[in-house]
Amino acid sequence: MKTAGPSADRGATFGEIFAVAEFRVLFASQLLMVLGESVKMLAVSVLVYERTASAGLSAAAFMLGFLPHAVGGVFLLSLADRLRPRPVMVAGEVVRVAACLALAFAGLSVWAVLAVVLVTSAPASIFAAARNAMLPDVLKGDAFVLGRAVFTMTGAGAQIAGLAVGGGLLAVLGPKWALLGTATLSAVDALVLRFGLRDHPARSAESGGVVRASLRVNLALLADRRVRGLLLSGWVPVMFMVGSEAVFIPYLTEQGSASGAGLVLAVTAAGMGVGEFVVGRFAGPALRERLTLPLVVLLGLPLLGFLAEPGVAVAAGLAFLAGCGLAYNLGLQRRFIEAVPEESRGQAFGLSGAGLMTCQALGGVLAGGLAELIGTATAIALCGGLVIVSAVLLRPHLRPQKA
Repeated sequence: MKTAGPSADRGATFGEIFAVAEFRVLFASQLLMVLGESVKMLAVSVLVYERTASAGLSAAAFMLGFLPHAVGGVFLLSLADRLRPRPVMVAGEVVRVAACLALAFAGLSVWAVLAVVLVTSAPASIFAAARNAMLPDVLKGDAFVLGRAVFTMTGAGAQIAGLAVGGGLLAVLGPKWALLGTATLSAVDALVLRFGLRDHPARSAESGGVVRASLRVNLALLADRRVRGLLLSGWVPVMFMVGSEAVFIPYLTEQGSASGAGLVLAVTAAGMGVGEFVVGRFAGPALRERLTLPLVVLLGLPLLGFLAEPGVAVAAGLAFLAGCGLAYNLGLQRRFIEAVPEESRGQAFGLSGAGLMTCQALGGVLAGGLAELIGTATAIALCGGLVIVSAVLLRPHLRPQKA
């Protein structure tokens, strides 16, 4: 099976990575998964609102699927290395099909709906870890870094498209049929994975208690100074950046343009995509790693402009620039792969993803609390300042290591 592996002194190209058959399969699967999950969570939120007329329960239903990632990330992640990746990924899609069909047609009470979302989301970190850990098996060297950039761009674009498509389906067909649409996408994804990927072996032959092994490996990863520094570098700046995003809606509502919040959030995602594309494609491996620290500063610096309480157009421009800074993560990818043991790679990726989702949730809570105390514009600017502070504190890990 063909794999991509450009020389260490030049960057990979999109042509090289898309020439790899298994990467094309993973790319298609990522696209289908994010589209389906975006539609699913939107449909569940609307379904709960229709039955309760409670905005709070509806919002909780939308966010509920994110919470179990932390539980799965702490207690279950050793399964990502003990099991063969293809069956794990296929199982993830089958679980999503079953969950969507149950939510749509089983006549569940609201609390049962929330319970199904919670229970079926708990192993999601394992499915995601299996997918992410397989990427460096398929793409070698700098091709892996560019592949990760494509995954990030695909995720951002598919999330926006999924919310747009989901909104259209909900308006025309209602939440039950929107959930059936997600079930269909997941079924297609399961077939794509089953017949498009080789059956790669498990990374670890370890047996014994899953929870104990997961805790042990997580603690070992966090005890390693290099791994811990790279994990924190991937988590902390994003935590404050996402915190600022959580305040965009109340800020723009105060400005008299609630509809502009969607535009600003979409432009932020567009900035992320543009930054990932430009840095991933046109910056060579060495330059990309040297840009890591400046890009973290870029992530926070434009947010300071919210102190001037800009309107929608200027706010969108500032958010776009900040979104471009998220490309800093590309400079961490090679070092992260080199720092983690091969037999724990799946769990390492899972821990990274679970920690990132948890930190994003914490960032939203923190920024919301700050907005209540000091106002929305000041809270956004303070989040930007905290991003810059984190860049200073994490600079030994953000800077490339000297040869």
